[in-house]
Amino acid sequence: MSHIYVLLTILFTVYGQIIIKWQVSNAGVFPQDNSEKIYFIIKLLSNPWVISSFMAAFLAAISWMAAMTKLPLSYAYPFTSSSFVLVLFLSAIFFREPITLSKSAGLLLIILGIIIGSTR
Repeated sequence: MSHIYVLLTILFTVYGQIIIKWQVSNAGVFPQDNSEKIYFIIKLLSNPWVISSFMAAFLAAISWMAAMTKLPLSYAYPFTSSSFVLVLFLSAIFFREPITLSKSAGLLLIILGIIIGSTR
């Protein structure tokens, strides 16, 4: 069950990142004028999707706390790097962001780091 908590932490975190990017992209360019900036931020903070991403962050924290009751931090934490892997692929799918050679190399290093860092 402890690995499920780590997985939930990762999934809630990735959900939050994808939703924030989606909603910020839909909101348009960040305004220059200070009063418009405040309105822009308030509008985003009242957006139900953005609120759901904050809830996901809260649930990720709760899942992480549950995982920490069962697993050593030095074992569990490397798995959180897999959120980078998921975000890279999902940003390519949903936002058409390019997966470059350097990103692919970095991704490979992250995966190797997870494998090496999670050995007990």
